[in-house]
Amino acid sequence: MDVKTVCLGMLTDGEASGYDLKKHFESTFGHFFAAGYGSIYPALSALADQGLVTCEHVSQEGKPDRKVYAITDSGKEFLLEALKDPAPCHKVRSDFLATMCFAHLMPTEQIETVLKSRLEDVDNWLKLIAKAEACCYEQWPPGMKFVAGFGKAMTLAMKNYVEENAHMVTDAGTRKAANG
Repeated sequence: MDVKTVCLGMLTDGEASGYDLKKHFESTFGHFFAAGYGSIYPALSALADQGLVTCEHVSQEGKPDRKVYAITDSGKEFLLEALKDPAPCHKVRSDFLATMCFAHLMPTEQIETVLKSRLEDVDNWLKLIAKAEACCYEQWPPGMKFVAGFGKAMTLAMKNYVEENAHMVTDAGTRKAANG
């Protein structure tokens, strides 16, 4: 699924600006689908050009106009068609894992710093998920509850794996054997 389609899905909850959608990506989709302004705004522009969303310019005092987007009936049809994919791809892009592939080239202290940072990020994700669940869980549709639970399970699994297997890349004897 691309950014345009995810934006359409988000707009089924109501009108939003690009800024609103970016915040939604960070809070709800952040653990599995990253999107920045550089992809959100072009996606919204393309959706508007295709007639899948409308764009209203809302005046703001002392600021540029705010563009507020709303999904059209054609946009809803497009989204529903996209959701018919019986086997959506599950991609994982991880700079952390790419870095760890080359752990044998890094000093132990650097590896420990990377692992510590990963565990801090994981703890922050778990706090974010818990905060979202505490405030809004009962109002979420079943799919959002599923995604939050999946994210929590993946995050906990990552935390457990890093904690239980850090020795694989930090143990001096193992690293020397790998370096030959």
